[in-house]
Amino acid sequence: MKAPVWKWFIEFTHPTQAHMHGVEEVIYSGKTKYQTVEILDTEFFGRCLILDGKIQSSAYDEYIYHETLIHPAMILHPEPKQIMIVGGGEGAVLREILRHPSVEQIIMVDIDREVVELCQEYLPQWSQGAFNDSKVQVLHMDARKYLEETDQVFDIIIMDLTEPVDDGPSYLLFTKEFFQTTIDRLAEDGVLALQSGNFNPRLIECHAAIYNTLQISYPIVRSYSAFIPSFDTQWAFTLAAKNLDPLQLTPEEVDKRLQARKLNDLLYYDGETHINMFSVPKDIRRAIAQETRIIADNRPLITY
Repeated sequence: MKAPVWKWFIEFTHPTQAHMHGVEEVIYSGKTKYQTVEILDTEFFGRCLILDGKIQSSAYDEYIYHETLIHPAMILHPEPKQIMIVGGGEGAVLREILRHPSVEQIIMVDIDREVVELCQEYLPQWSQGAFNDSKVQVLHMDARKYLEETDQVFDIIIMDLTEPVDDGPSYLLFTKEFFQTTIDRLAEDGVLALQSGNFNPRLIECHAAIYNTLQISYPIVRSYSAFIPSFDTQWAFTLAAKNLDPLQLTPEEVDKRLQARKLNDLLYYDGETHINMFSVPKDIRRAIAQETRIIADNRPLITY
């Protein structure tokens, strides 16, 4: 049997390592003021959003990424009302936050208006109308500038950003100076959650540096992870808090809080999954402990 002929999208995770995806159709390809954008239909994962050559999410598994990023922080907080999103262009972060009935206001700050508009046009199933919710305010500006100038205090800050690539829009949003700004804008029970690189021990430097840098400002910093099929790797996330610790939540307590908030239809996250995602393997713990780098404005982290 002859193998099918595909166009191929190749995503490099290292100069000597890459993943290949068979492309059925190029839906959009272009460049905004800040980054390159591709929206592709793939045979294996469905429609994919790609920024600066990196898959951000796919139709097949975006629920894993977004439930992992959002719900541990939201469930940890007893009553999250005021939420800020840094990035979040697809709108799936909005979708998941709006599931929580206590939410009163979400301010989403994404510098790239074009990406947000492209996602609404070509990826409407990601947001499912969330951009039109009266609780949502979307600003297109530098999130760091916004946080430095606002007096508003938030219960949760979610960072859903691209990786800090050279000349990309986000590399100054992973520094000790920026993380100090976030904790200054959080309430007493405030929680910060962010995607933070690859959990592959061969590629752990990015996550470990983010983890170390967060520890300068936050009393509680926890690594957690989920396998994202379209990334073809275990992906890292970090939760940082002033006084709430996700390791103190039992599976029963997580499920109790989900039920109280009528979050019975999640596809990935529950109490058992919570324990699994915060269980960091020994080799990863050792690799993080061996990394000493602190990310600063004058020493930014730049990934491949």
